[in-house]
Amino acid sequence: MSDHDHEHSSAPRSVPAGPSSCARAATTKEAAFRIDYPLSAARNTRVVAFDHEAECIIRSAALLDWGQARFFSVSGPGGVLSEIGASDVSLGEVMTDTNTVIMVSTSGENGAAVAAVGSLARERGIMTAGLVVTPGALTSDALFHLRPHARILLVPAEEDDLIELLRATRA
Repeated sequence: MSDHDHEHSSAPRSVPAGPSSCARAATTKEAAFRIDYPLSAARNTRVVAFDHEAECIIRSAALLDWGQARFFSVSGPGGVLSEIGASDVSLGEVMTDTNTVIMVSTSGENGAAVAAVGSLARERGIMTAGLVVTPGALTSDALFHLRPHARILLVPAEEDDLIELLRATRA
């Protein structure tokens, strides 16, 4: 059998097992740039609803399994928040050891509470996101109140956007 015939034979060929070509190509200098630690743990995310419809949206999301996320509603000027399924908590306590605050509004109610939450988040360097859940409407009082206090603003947001945002922020 000639070399040419050997190359085209149908017999299975053995391939040596060893490091992949990518692993072999990495030099010591290239390896120095590899990230060798795991992703950070779940974020301590706080989700705050500022009106009744927003509370219904976050109650639904709260039923899912999250790492460190906690869910609250507001009915007054924002000094005290009601944790979903628990008791009232002061705003200062809610914002302690928090990485992210997601503010959800549908109607623009409780503008003073939005300002209180947003201002404290800014003072403490906490990342903020706002969801204006008014499908089909590009403007609303909710947008007016959330815009100055949310670094990330989804307008018009759908109810499912809250879940996607929570996943994206590793809540």
